[in-house]
Amino acid sequence: MSRTTLDLWVGLFVAIGIAALLFLSMKVGNLSAGSFATTYAVEAEFDNIGGLKVRAPVKSAGVVVGRVADIHFDTQTYRAVVVLSMNDGFEFPKDTIASILTSGLLGEQYIGLDAGGDLKMLKDGDRIRITQSAVVLEKLIGQFLFNKASETPAGGTQ
Repeated sequence: MSRTTLDLWVGLFVAIGIAALLFLSMKVGNLSAGSFATTYAVEAEFDNIGGLKVRAPVKSAGVVVGRVADIHFDTQTYRAVVVLSMNDGFEFPKDTIASILTSGLLGEQYIGLDAGGDLKMLKDGDRIRITQSAVVLEKLIGQFLFNKASETPAGGTQ
């Protein structure tokens, strides 16, 4: 094998390796285009979104049915408004409940949808009315410590 042929094969191998690393980093970072399916936008307001990020999955029964498209703050209601980009293949009733959940103990946060029983379906531009904010671990620990500190000792007077 000549030197130029060997250099060509090494260069091709290195280019494929770099492309594979780029693809994996996009997948891990949740930045890949994913699919070219058509979507519709639905909004939901939350008191606290915790660590929810744009491109976080929207799941129902463990199946990814959309992604978080945008997060902004409403200065009128002082709440976070999350725009969900839902895949057209999935329809949900108007009384669907949106919750911010965490996968695992300290994993990534995502939006979980629990379908309601309404006959009318959500469509582009609608707002999910029933939401449950993220559980913030620091607040739970703080409340637990505050409650423990306010308890009276076992043998003390009241």
